Amino acid sequence: METRYNPAIIEAKWQQYWEEQDLFRVTELSDKSKYYVLEMFPYPSGRIHMGHVRNYTIGDVVARYKHMQGFNILHPMGWDAFGMPAENAALAHGVHPAAWTYENIDYMRRQLKSLGYSYDWSRELATCDPDYYRWEQSVFIEMFRRGLAYKKLSPVNWCDHCQTVLANEQVEDGACWRCHQPVALRELEQWFFKITDYVEELLEYCDRLPGWPERVLTMQRNWIGKSHGAQIEFAIESLDGVITVFTTRPDTLFGATFMSLAPEHPLAPRLAQGTRQEQAVQEFIQIWKQRDRSKGVVDELVKEGVFTGRYCLNPVTGWRMPIYVANFVLMEYGSGAVMAVPAHDQRDFEFARKYDLPLVVVIQPSDHTLIAENMTAAYEDPGVLVNSKQFDGLASETAKDAITAHLETLGLGRRSIHYRLKDWGISRQRYWGAPIPIIYCERCGMQTVPESDLPIRLPLDVEISGEGGSPLARLDSFAKTICPVCGGSARREVDTMDTFVESSWYFLRYACPDYQEGILDRPRVNYWMAVDQYIGGIEHAVLHLLYARFFTKVLRDLGYIQVDEPFTRLLTQGMVLMDGAKMSKSKGNVVDPNELIGTYGADTTRLFCLFAAPPEKDLEWSDQGVAGAFRFLNRIWSLVKELLESLKSATPWRGTGAELSPELRRLRQKVHQTIHRATSDIEARFHFNTAIAALMELVNELYKAREEPATDPASNHLAASVWREAIEVLILILSPMAPHLAEELWHHLGHPTSVYHEPWPQAEAAAMTADVRLVVIQVNGKLRSKIEVAAAASDEEIKHLALTDTRIQELLAGQQVKKVVVARRKLVNIVV
Repeated sequence: METRYNPAIIEAKWQQYWEEQDLFRVTELSDKSKYYVLEMFPYPSGRIHMGHVRNYTIGDVVARYKHMQGFNILHPMGWDAFGMPAENAALAHGVHPAAWTYENIDYMRRQLKSLGYSYDWSRELATCDPDYYRWEQSVFIEMFRRGLAYKKLSPVNWCDHCQTVLANEQVEDGACWRCHQPVALRELEQWFFKITDYVEELLEYCDRLPGWPERVLTMQRNWIGKSHGAQIEFAIESLDGVITVFTTRPDTLFGATFMSLAPEHPLAPRLAQGTRQEQAVQEFIQIWKQRDRSKGVVDELVKEGVFTGRYCLNPVTGWRMPIYVANFVLMEYGSGAVMAVPAHDQRDFEFARKYDLPLVVVIQPSDHTLIAENMTAAYEDPGVLVNSKQFDGLASETAKDAITAHLETLGLGRRSIHYRLKDWGISRQRYWGAPIPIIYCERCGMQTVPESDLPIRLPLDVEISGEGGSPLARLDSFAKTICPVCGGSARREVDTMDTFVESSWYFLRYACPDYQEGILDRPRVNYWMAVDQYIGGIEHAVLHLLYARFFTKVLRDLGYIQVDEPFTRLLTQGMVLMDGAKMSKSKGNVVDPNELIGTYGADTTRLFCLFAAPPEKDLEWSDQGVAGAFRFLNRIWSLVKELLESLKSATPWRGTGAELSPELRRLRQKVHQTIHRATSDIEARFHFNTAIAALMELVNELYKAREEPATDPASNHLAASVWREAIEVLILILSPMAPHLAEELWHHLGHPTSVYHEPWPQAEAAAMTADVRLVVIQVNGKLRSKIEVAAAASDEEIKHLALTDTRIQELLAGQQVKKVVVARRKLVNIVV
């Protein structure tokens, strides 16, 4: 055994051994219970960062720990490989997106292997591989036939300069992220998945996922956004038709004094047409269609609007309500129209004050009286109805049902449930994505690609010019095709699928990545699913997880799988911060994992990520913390080296402990207390930081015990046996977190097989509960002696034993004892 701990040599050695032995390959042919642990797969951007390292280290420790507990572990890795960054790289560096992607995959795979992760690399997949997305195309066809995939006109962000649709995240301050020209909303035909068909099940099952953080479930519920209320019709004065409004506050209907429409509302330009307001409305719509109006932004906006020149009629008061187009109304909420009740809605209040519109109080609180002219803010809480005709005096909650029932009798409204969730738009006008398997024929109309023609391969002979629009539309060899029905000329769909589609089912394909007879091999998938532990960032708490849940339910209903939900337990790890800020290249605060591994080794890197914070909390980077983790591993190396010759011929202690000395019993007590604590911390909460702290305490105790002659393993075979047990336990608990060092030390102890195959140590209750305890005796605050006392000894008994101790009697000879203090039955201080 080398004198110094050299992680570079040790880690390369064991990584080669694991690969040669194919140690982490797994099959379904096992009599063990399965356990599927999965970290969210990465986008192959070129380099892993410390956020990746933390995420994958957490997953690897879980996988190794569960394997030691006797589970059959599936722990795969792959690549979320489609997306815009590859096209950006093609423009910036003149490299094809495919070449850029696969070069990055090769580099990042080497990085992940250098960290010693226990992945079954035989299951590796990349979503840009036709052998992967061909099955996605097949599912698309089945969804289309069942009405779950459809095409419709929809407003999109359009950059006229680039001639392309932009995702919301590509619009920056109303401008295109690439050319910085203004972006406008345009209606284009887009493909959608009908996620709304599953809205109630998605919501209901939020209550059936106890292994998920409540924070994430709340975010999912809010995104689905189920609201009970009323749908009310407001007749448009002097025009045919009505404006339909959804509201959760029908109790305030008698206080509605004007109507607000979203700038995108299709009625807005029609209402203004032919009025003096027509030009002003058109200009307002044009301005606000080009601005970022996501909910968070809209909430902070100064409320602005423009009168359309038209009025609608309040169905219960008959008032003429002026109709405005307003910047704070969003088309995706309700119907894109809001009945404005300024006395009881803060946004409406601000708007009404700005444009001198009337306020009518219809809800009075119990403790004071509202006067409209004196109000400085809207009153939005419950109360009693006033100014509401026959409904005056009703509690506002009761009035909701009463007014809705009244509207139903008039045929002007009905009870309604509204969902914030809209169907999932999957069309992307870009190249680097999975082709949509649809053909358009002038004679036969829209047709699906025959299954026998799948996959529709993304062509590689494409020039990424940056001119705008999808280059697939300009590539005749792809776009021109034959109609599968009539055999005439036809054109392919040139939109590609949202990359969220690929990440919505990859965890299923890991169960059978080599299967070629269909999307999934049912027996293998049913064996492994659901994922027992899923791990990833909180930033994916809504869309990715919601889409994955939806896709799982679709595949269940198509007969491919039998689970209702994809992920049994979810862990959302915190970010890696430096000086309180997220690490990023733009901030110049990035730590390169390669440099860290080169300096300290993979095990130190892993250990620091685990020790610095619980997994669900943000991790604050600390160079001193990394150095401390390295020193700790060096201490373990030095301790084992020092004891090795004495332990080689020893076997771990397996007796009752009755024949052991008090010192050896105390040593075993600490060992088994450490087993219990580490197991509890990992099993209950994955709090590896406190499990590592327990190991550090154990190492400190082992160094102290090494100084006691009574525990010397070189002169006492019982001591050697107890020390052998202690060192093996230390290595076994350390092994999921620092696997290379653990393998090396396990090998030096003479074990012929990998520590990966060893069982997790079990704590013995009898060993944890000592029958004696060590008590330290001080005289005037200075350590003078130590004694063994019964674990159940009282303070008086301990005091008597301390005063009658031979060493203490010699020191106290001729002196008067003034006071004796017993502290926590561990220390006695004698004052003379």
